[in-house]
Amino acid sequence: MSNRVRAWVRGRPLAADACVAVALVLLDAAFLLLTPRELRPAQLWAALGWAALCAAPVAVRRIAPWPAVGAAVATLAVPVLLGQAPTAQGLTFVVLTYTMAAHQRLRPAVLASSLLWAPVVLATLVVPRGGVLDVGPAYLALNNLLAASGAYAVGRAVQARRQSTRMLRERARVAEATQRSLAEQAVADERRRIARELHDVVAHQVSVMGVLATGARRVLRRDPDAADAAMATVEETGRATLRELRRLLDVLRTDSEPAAELAPQPGLTGIEALVEQVREAGLPVTLRVDGRFGPLEEGVALTVYRIVQEALTNALKHAGAATALVRLTVTDDFLAVEVTDTGRGPAPLPDRIGHGLVGMRERVALYGGILRTGPRTGGGFRVYARIPLESVGAVAA
Repeated sequence: MSNRVRAWVRGRPLAADACVAVALVLLDAAFLLLTPRELRPAQLWAALGWAALCAAPVAVRRIAPWPAVGAAVATLAVPVLLGQAPTAQGLTFVVLTYTMAAHQRLRPAVLASSLLWAPVVLATLVVPRGGVLDVGPAYLALNNLLAASGAYAVGRAVQARRQSTRMLRERARVAEATQRSLAEQAVADERRRIARELHDVVAHQVSVMGVLATGARRVLRRDPDAADAAMATVEETGRATLRELRRLLDVLRTDSEPAAELAPQPGLTGIEALVEQVREAGLPVTLRVDGRFGPLEEGVALTVYRIVQEALTNALKHAGAATALVRLTVTDDFLAVEVTDTGRGPAPLPDRIGHGLVGMRERVALYGGILRTGPRTGGGFRVYARIPLESVGAVAA
């Protein structure tokens, strides 16, 4: 129940403070009714009206603290007119002093307290007092100063506690984040260690497969049975290597990455369909092939496809009203892919490197190639990649 009340008070400060102001007026009414002197109904209602006027600043103490202070000081004219201050007035000054001390910084809090209580002390000393208790002005002034000091001290203590609580929560949050980061780092380190071990296993198995395949080729004519046994071992080792590779990929994949699909990866045969998709999206693209492609490694073909895909995607986003040209060139020594457009090119962002360009550069560097990107002469943008084909058979036209 207390948590619900706190939530209600925090969510509706004006309504909550209005309830406090009403409570002060009711307390003043109870005090008037319990005093031994007799009051006519008109006097009682007048006194309650003045009490409501004096308690009104409490209703806006949090949404408009400084106007509330000014309004409270203005109500000091009530004792001059009545000859006696309503009980709600003194309580209002106490509540406002606490509010300013609890929610303001040190200097504003001291200034607000001084603005509130200096006129009170002065009014205590110069305004005649009436009532049951016949006490001197000095006593009343001291009593007001003690009330002001107490309210101010409680307010500052509450503010210090709130700051301490916020600091502790922030430290707990930082500690939790640090602990989470350390745990993630430990998991990443362990994954790298396992990946290194699996890499060694895979490398050894591939080496064994190469040795067995070489031996089988050499004895194929002289001893077919021995060659068949060697190739059977190569087959089994290849299956085991594939299983280890899958485990290696599972280790390297982060939790946020989706599992790889079993569909074949796109290659050179998918570039025509990719170009057609970009045409349908609104960018006229021409595909030109120079040379005749022989057998290519799947990784090289996938790299060429991704370069064309990323370059055409960027042209579609940034080129505007333009045309594009995809040119594939193959020789005995290298494979080149060039994507150009006649558009305005991407906006220069010196503080940020696009992930697409970084990905293309990483893919090309994996096969010992080069990548050049940038504005082209005469306008537009150019992406050029060249991949050597030393280990891949390719026949030029």
